[in-house]
Formats: sequence, C-alpha cells, structure tokens
Amino acid sequence: MEERPGCLGGILRLVALGWLFDWLNDNVGFGRGGCSGVGCGVILLLIVSIFACSILFGTNWFDFGF
Repeated sequence: MEERPGCLGGILRLVALGWLFDWLNDNVGFGRGGCSGVGCGVILLLIVSIFACSILFGTNWFDFGF
C-alpha cells in the first residue's frame, strides 16, 4: 500500500516552504550582498522550485531503487 500525504499535509508543507523562502530571501537572497546577491537568490529559487515540485507531484528524488 502506498502511503501518500493528504491534501492538508501538502498545503502545510507549501506554506512552510513559502515562509522559509521569504525569510531566506530577505536575509541572503536577491540584492543582499552575500554570494553577490543575485547568485544566492537564483540558487534559493532553484532549490525551492525543486522542493515545491517534490511536494506537488510526490516525487522522491532520493529513491534510487532498481
């Protein structure tokens, strides 16, 4: 039996991810100096996008079963 999180769990994860992205973006993101500002913002955006796709589509990026 496949265990998948319910709708509320996914929504709460997306809210937490959005809050974390906003906090990180305010502290080290676009225009904040660290990693030349734009570099860290782009890196954060890519990481958050990967996690959001993982939450939305239920993809486990670390399952390397053959």
